[in-house]
Amino acid sequence: MPEMKSSKTHRERAKAASDKAAVLGEDIDLDTYAGSAEEQPYQADPSQLPADAKERMLEAGVSLDDVGKRSGTFIQMDNTPVHSSSRQEGIELMPTSQALEKYDWLPDYWWQAVAVDSDKYTAHVELGQSDGYFIRALPGHKTTYPVQACLYLAKNRLAQNVHNIIIAEEGSELHIITGCTTASEKDYGLHLGVSEFYIKRGAKVTFTMIHNWTPEIAVRPRTGVIVEQDGVFLSNYVIMKPVRSLQTNPSAKCVGENATVRFNSVLVAAPNSVMDVGSVVFLNAKGSRTEIISRAITTGGEIVARGHIEGNAPEVKGHLECRGLILHEKGVIHAVPELKGTLANIDLSHEAAVGKIAEEEVEYLMARGLTRAEATATIVRGFLRVDIEGLPAMLSAELQRAIEASEQDLM
Repeated sequence: MPEMKSSKTHRERAKAASDKAAVLGEDIDLDTYAGSAEEQPYQADPSQLPADAKERMLEAGVSLDDVGKRSGTFIQMDNTPVHSSSRQEGIELMPTSQALEKYDWLPDYWWQAVAVDSDKYTAHVELGQSDGYFIRALPGHKTTYPVQACLYLAKNRLAQNVHNIIIAEEGSELHIITGCTTASEKDYGLHLGVSEFYIKRGAKVTFTMIHNWTPEIAVRPRTGVIVEQDGVFLSNYVIMKPVRSLQTNPSAKCVGENATVRFNSVLVAAPNSVMDVGSVVFLNAKGSRTEIISRAITTGGEIVARGHIEGNAPEVKGHLECRGLILHEKGVIHAVPELKGTLANIDLSHEAAVGKIAEEEVEYLMARGLTRAEATATIVRGFLRVDIEGLPAMLSAELQRAIEASEQDLM
């Protein structure tokens, strides 16, 4: 991999923060993970990747045998980009290392939406000279089909470093599916992913992330979003497979009038899984809007579902909603909704509910011929179905397929 361009200031700040533990979640010992892996060969035709790898990627929403229905495809295995291609004019897709070589203005975006010294995980991504994907929609261009990206962890006990940059130029529209997965059910690993989104005036980004990890993987995504006037950012996050430890708290700033941000999360915690998942939105411009919606189910694991909305400008509106189902006596769900208003002319609200399936609902369905198991499955399926405003039909169908594919394991 070519040496990544980064300012001296960024590296100095990263070194200073290299021992700074995260505020939330388990503190991971980075020294127990390898910092590098053997480079993987580039694959011009991603359909020729090994069948088992393609199957794991498909479970995370990434299809390599039908790339004709994708506007672009990016695959990174361990720390090496092994495929990158764009199939649509006006949509750029390449490794971040290549983009930094191509565009001398790109360093101006580097670490602007996510602070390099947020914690030791962001510092590790910077000091590790990480690659990732660069996705850019040129002004006025809109994706016909989704762009897809897969971050695949293959080496045992590797810390996979990823730094992604997504730019939607003025009046453009991007639909992105990112799938994260691993090769083995038994290997240990650590995924460190920094993603920075820049949504320019009148642009729209729909970002759907499906995590398909395994019980020995720790995951630390760090995401920042900056939305300008009339821009829209829609985030859909789904994790229904076991993971050892997940901690993420993406932050979005509405800096232009009438900017809109929506976070939708579907979380299922299996036994021994610990998930600390939240979203933070700063409504810093007049008329900006946000919704943070989460559906959480525990079958024996622990979930902390966070949400924080801060209203700092007139005529802003925000709503938080967290609903949780406990399906096992050892499961734990902790809802942490937070609202902060700094002036009078704002409208912020929240609601949270955590509990078990109501027995009368089960009995109602059983009275109509379903078994108890079928009744429970029907209720859970309805609970997980989140109607997402503005989601294109193709993405909505793919999101529901990902949820349905995991239901058998859940029940």
